[in-house]
Amino acid sequence: MLEEYAKKRDFEKTSEPPASGEEISSGKPIFVVQRHDATNLHYDFRLEMDGVLKSWAVPKEPPRNAGTKRLAIETEDHPLGYANFEGEIPEGQYGAGKVEIWDRGIFELLKSNEKEIIVTLHGKQLEGDYVLIKTKYGKEDKGWLFFKKKAD
Repeated sequence: MLEEYAKKRDFEKTSEPPASGEEISSGKPIFVVQRHDATNLHYDFRLEMDGVLKSWAVPKEPPRNAGTKRLAIETEDHPLGYANFEGEIPEGQYGAGKVEIWDRGIFELLKSNEKEIIVTLHGKQLEGDYVLIKTKYGKEDKGWLFFKKKAD
């Protein structure tokens, strides 16, 4: 599951966590949003699912209010240890730039299939029900729409 992650990185040069596959979940699934100041500033939204961090690059700050929609481009799975990663990815390495944790917490999975994921996030910045809906936008159909649901 983490082959693509490992293939893109030289762990002799980057301090990113290796794809060991030995990490164990803490019990409650976690999420993390990392502010990534690479070629373009973006936010990496990651959900713990199936023993890895499913990941999306969000070009603008994640929505805190219902009604704001964001594009989210699906990226490669990351190891669970990446949830704690902050630091500088060196020049010449994939994703070169500064990574810092913008938000983190736990989540409840309400729905998950190949076209839609609905979660309740419990973070400091993101709190409530959030939806990812697969679109036809982007290369290789990696585009998703990411938004906060209106409270019922």
